[in-house]
Amino acid sequence: MKDLSRRQQAILDFIENFLDENDYPPTIRDIQAELGISSTSVVDYNLKVLEAHNLIRRNRNISRGIELVNRAGAAQSGGCPDRRTDCRWTSDSCPRRAGRGRVQRSRSSSVLSSSRMAAPISFALRVKGHSMVDLLINDGDVVLLKHQATCENGDTVAVWLRDEKETTLKKFYYENGRVRLQPANVTMEPIYTNLENVEIQGNW
Repeated sequence: MKDLSRRQQAILDFIENFLDENDYPPTIRDIQAELGISSTSVVDYNLKVLEAHNLIRRNRNISRGIELVNRAGAAQSGGCPDRRTDCRWTSDSCPRRAGRGRVQRSRSSSVLSSSRMAAPISFALRVKGHSMVDLLINDGDVVLLKHQATCENGDTVAVWLRDEKETTLKKFYYENGRVRLQPANVTMEPIYTNLENVEIQGNW
């Protein structure tokens, strides 16, 4: 495409091919690894160029927040394909349904990507993984959460991890100057992190 560098065109092609194969967009690290780019900041710079050309849109609050602007299909038209139970990567495509539900797994936790429902106080997440099975939250389940930025110890929350650029559903505990994100699965270890790395997105 005119005015794009070779690398930018390669990134755009990879995003399109990744969407075709997986039905959800790649992360910045996916792009970095596939194209052998030196750092995520270089990927981010080139994504900004693609945004400036109005070829992609990005939601920087989630790890898989890239959307192709001119991609044909339901995501742009506002419809929902019958073969899916959730909308494709736009928050307003199907306001009566749960929203984004494609997920990735990381560090034995249920890592989620979400979009808000039409109701302003809630959003939905489709879970992949088994880290919350003791709460009867199984792989593939959709959970509804109240959108809020605070919680108390013991609450089950969706947490955005800033350094990892991903969201995880866990029980929250602040203890001894650090955060413990506890799976509801006796076979899995908790995630420990500092408070500055944590952003509460919603409460279950």
